[in-house]
Amino acid sequence: MKEEKKQIRKVSPADFFCIGFGAIVGVGWAVSINNWMINCGGPVPAAVGYLLCLVMMVPLGLCYCELVPMIPVAGGGMAFAYKAFDNRMAFASGWASYGAFVAIIPWEAIQITEILGYLIPGLKSGKPLYSVMGSDIYLSTILIGLACSAVIFYLNMRGLSTAAKAQRILCFILIGAAVLGAVCAVARGSADNLKPVYDVSDPAIYGEGLKQVSHSSFFGGAFAIVAQAAFFLAGFETIPQGVEEAGGSVKSVGKTVVLSVTLACLFYAGLLLCFGSALPWKQFAGMDRPAASTLFKSLYPGSFGQILYWVITIGAIAGLFTTWNGFFTPSANLLMGMGRGRLVPQTLAKQNERGVAVHGQIAALCLSCVGPFLGANLIDTITCFSAVAFVLSWAITAMSLVRLRKTHPEMPRPFKIPGGIATGIFASVVSVAVFIFMFVPSSPFFIGKLAVIMFLIWMAIGFTLFLLNTRERKKLTREEIEERVFRN
Repeated sequence: MKEEKKQIRKVSPADFFCIGFGAIVGVGWAVSINNWMINCGGPVPAAVGYLLCLVMMVPLGLCYCELVPMIPVAGGGMAFAYKAFDNRMAFASGWASYGAFVAIIPWEAIQITEILGYLIPGLKSGKPLYSVMGSDIYLSTILIGLACSAVIFYLNMRGLSTAAKAQRILCFILIGAAVLGAVCAVARGSADNLKPVYDVSDPAIYGEGLKQVSHSSFFGGAFAIVAQAAFFLAGFETIPQGVEEAGGSVKSVGKTVVLSVTLACLFYAGLLLCFGSALPWKQFAGMDRPAASTLFKSLYPGSFGQILYWVITIGAIAGLFTTWNGFFTPSANLLMGMGRGRLVPQTLAKQNERGVAVHGQIAALCLSCVGPFLGANLIDTITCFSAVAFVLSWAITAMSLVRLRKTHPEMPRPFKIPGGIATGIFASVVSVAVFIFMFVPSSPFFIGKLAVIMFLIWMAIGFTLFLLNTRERKKLTREEIEERVFRN
């Protein structure tokens, strides 16, 4: 068994980059890019918004750069918080992060049925089984979503290295399609199509009952992207969750966090400007989904436009699977880490002979299978719920770095971040501020009432489970629990 365990620990830093970058970029650029423009008042403020996200994300990524090789165990932010604070902070970080992770998994299952429904109109023909918030659900789309969930589950049950191989191939398809689309968009586009640079007054887009925004200026529009950007940039969290299966330098694995986040922000900003310049952006904003594919039917009438439509759509599907695949094992590993710390029932810490978190994988499969039964109209709410949960976890991680610098200066740090404690404090303040403003209705960061209710219910459920598991935790000393949490 020991020999087999060594055999599975062969995930390279390059593989981790593909896992992280593929999980970040995913399908959002293809299906949501026109919504980003609408939410921000144009492609330019949306692009600037993603560049502003670097102000929050790079310092946070640097915190992970130091903490991942310092504490290279499953659990990520949960484990960091346990070492820095106590089991309550660890649970708050872990449960919030787990909620964000498992929200993404059914989100992808919803999206695959939506995209295939656009490609194969007959897929949604006939009478729907039922509706959710006005979105019709069909037997055919349910079966497709369940089948795709089973494939992802099978890949991840074979270990992270197997999933990483699939991720590498999908990541190349995704990037290739996006770059081709950007080049072809710019070739036919004009900078004049980006004008007006900021406008939320068009009744065809922002009329009553269609879309209301909480900002009235360019920078208000730029900041509006942050409420959902946390969701679309969160894939880097998959890297620390898989670090126990890293081969080679763990220090290099930590650095891939910052690299993947930085490139993803630049990737999104670049695509917004390229696709936004292809046609007058208000015309693009009103296109049917997947908007990035549909654009080329108008831009290149004829067979070439049809070919581009299919290429971009295939890239979008590849991106969908990179995120779905990228979050599956990390969500299971996070649950496993919490099980080791008795933050959730111990049985969830179980691993098989390949080192796979069995019960965590089964939980991810069950949640993935929920997605096809939900409607597309829940996508925005799920996105915002996941975003606020991630931001809470990131804030606790940044605070953990600051505290560990003070309480455990002797711990080995293969990588020390530039700025040290000051960088950690900056990341803490920014992420806490963003988290608070996500609950303020007048703020451009506001996530919406339904997402707020979902988040509060999720955290209440979590702390109820935490309290119910108190007896199990009391059977072990803190030292015994730490030995289980920080084993590798």
